Amino acid sequence: MSLPLVIEAAELAENLSNPNVLIIDLSDEETYNQGHIPGAVRVDSFRLMLGSGPVPNKLPTAEQLSALFSELGLSADTHVVAYDNQMGPLAGRMIWTLNLVGHENCSFLNGQLSAWLEAGQPLEASANTREPNLFSAQIDTDYIADVAYINDHLRDPHTVIWDARSAEEFRGEKIVNAQKGGHIPGARLYEWTDVMVAPGRDTRLRPAAEILAELDQLGISTDKEVITHCQTHRRSGLTYLVAKHLGFRKIRCYDGSWFEWGNLPDTPVEQ
Repeated sequence: MSLPLVIEAAELAENLSNPNVLIIDLSDEETYNQGHIPGAVRVDSFRLMLGSGPVPNKLPTAEQLSALFSELGLSADTHVVAYDNQMGPLAGRMIWTLNLVGHENCSFLNGQLSAWLEAGQPLEASANTREPNLFSAQIDTDYIADVAYINDHLRDPHTVIWDARSAEEFRGEKIVNAQKGGHIPGARLYEWTDVMVAPGRDTRLRPAAEILAELDQLGISTDKEVITHCQTHRRSGLTYLVAKHLGFRKIRCYDGSWFEWGNLPDTPVEQ
């Protein structure tokens, strides 16, 4: 079975009965209970985070991920389709998480649940579970950037930092959300919602060529390694997914994001 990384509602509908397709709903519990894609299993988005320590938004441990994916019955033959009710960042972070444990058979529902409904597809209200399967997670650190890695590559012409936050956060104005405001030196601002047709109304991705051209003007080009981040690596879950969709081959996520960088005493900041 071969499904694209970005899947449309109609193509997903054709594969609902496929036993190798695992649909993951990352919406809040109330939304899931009101109605979800038939067969979808809800995953609490907090399980995509470490949940403890000074930076709880970082990647979970291998043990935590092993437990999660074992519960979901994940195997090499499983094709995961992820969606959420927050315009895509949690679904993107799920795909990043799967990729860094070596699972590439993933799809992102274009436009999320709203696109499914607009396509006239049905919902169900009954909760779903999967038959557990032992999964042993091994984390590939090539998908991760930490503080040391970023500091080592701040002046590397082959590396670029994609900041997915708002312009106010980037400039350190009004919205700071840490002890220090501003951005990582040399970072390029391309807000996460800029990839959408109409944020809040039509959350499908804009044409790839349009996004690529805008990113290229900022120096975020496919010949470079991209490090993407936001405040807690939620919004940058979507920008990771978009970069992968656009053909970027070297993509790392800074899972500590500004929550970590902006609260450390010795990290450099530009405003």
